[in-house]
Amino acid sequence: MSVTDNDTPSRIRSWSRRNLLHGAAALAGLAAFGPALPAYASDATAGTAAADGEADLEGVTLKVLVNTPHLPVYTKVLAPAWQQKTGGTLEATAVAYDQLTSDQIQDAQSGTGEYDVFDYFYYGLGSLVEAGALVDMTDWIATQKDLDTRDFLPSIYDAYTLYQGRRYGLPYDGDQQLVYYNTELFEKSGLRPPTTWDEYDAAAKKITKAGSGEYYGAVVQGQPDPLVLGCAFINRLVGYGGSLVDAAGRPTLKSDAAIAAVKHLVDINPYALPTPLQMGFDAANAAFLGGQVALIETWTGMALRAADPALSKIVGKWGVVALPLGGGNRLRRTPLDSGYGLGVSTASKHRSQALAFAKWATSIDEMLVQVTAPVSAIDPNRKSVLHSSAYAAASPTAVDLVRAGLDGPHVLWPKDAYAPQNLQTLVDQIALVIEGEQDAATALGNAQASWQR
Repeated sequence: MSVTDNDTPSRIRSWSRRNLLHGAAALAGLAAFGPALPAYASDATAGTAAADGEADLEGVTLKVLVNTPHLPVYTKVLAPAWQQKTGGTLEATAVAYDQLTSDQIQDAQSGTGEYDVFDYFYYGLGSLVEAGALVDMTDWIATQKDLDTRDFLPSIYDAYTLYQGRRYGLPYDGDQQLVYYNTELFEKSGLRPPTTWDEYDAAAKKITKAGSGEYYGAVVQGQPDPLVLGCAFINRLVGYGGSLVDAAGRPTLKSDAAIAAVKHLVDINPYALPTPLQMGFDAANAAFLGGQVALIETWTGMALRAADPALSKIVGKWGVVALPLGGGNRLRRTPLDSGYGLGVSTASKHRSQALAFAKWATSIDEMLVQVTAPVSAIDPNRKSVLHSSAYAAASPTAVDLVRAGLDGPHVLWPKDAYAPQNLQTLVDQIALVIEGEQDAATALGNAQASWQR
């Protein structure tokens, strides 16, 4: 299947039950699971899986554990389509982002196996694999000739699915962040959209002073979680030319770029929507869509929401630019903030059907439906989807920036077994700086020491 200039969502979802079952039956080629696999799942041999793969999907209930922002696309887009195509039921349960990886591990290790599919953070991949929570999909992927793995975006395919030479999922949500701005508030203050972090802070200061409490120059998402404050820090770190780790995986958190990034998070606080350390992305997005703030760094799905009168009070009054640069850095790289894969739980009782779902949900046609739905928080995972005319039509203002970000140089978050813990330590230390309890150099030094341990 491919997406052409004539493709529209109306001709999507051409998969049949036969297509899905053919893919599921090929589970016979699934590799033996690694030594970290819990004992209760070790008897799921290729022969058993093959027999399961011959069963019909009709009447089977698959349960998926997802991050809260993904719930609408499951309930309003994926579940109805899955029911129509297969006769099966899809039930999605959402948990807060700070619980997602740990809850997925707990479900697999407990032996209850309540969930069949995990919609997982890529930076949690190592933790999930080492805990024995994800099925090794390497050999199964090799048998799926119609999966078209060459169409997956090179920037995210390995990053989201590969761990120590084996694949444990399919890339699902190709996340990055952009800077959205309120054109009305910018014009009122005689400003242009920022290209550097200094310009970003200066614009926020001017607009906040002009707003006198009615509106603010920026909203800083500072909730101490890797997915919230972590993104805010990493956006600035990469803008200044820094990275979290070097080519050998060693932490580089005491760099000048890291110190500059933390400094910006402190300096902008007086000119941001109040209480940044309590600000998560739901409240931040609502403030921007409601016209309360002029600047926000957020994921690319904002372009769909901001243009939808049912969701936005700023329709026709917003623009978007790439994340700013800083200092003397002129090399633009995309921080792959967050990002998700779809994997199958080792405790699933419907393993072959779960694999069939993951294949379908990440397919070209189905992904095109998801990335163009206003209720969706899903970004392209495939080259053909990213460069389709249908995606461009759904997000015309941001599409060139999205394409440049996913096709260009990028910066990965760590995804080793300790990555979630290390990233949490980092944001906890940065939060102390924002609160005024320590300086940036001390905080970053503490985080670096913790990562090295």
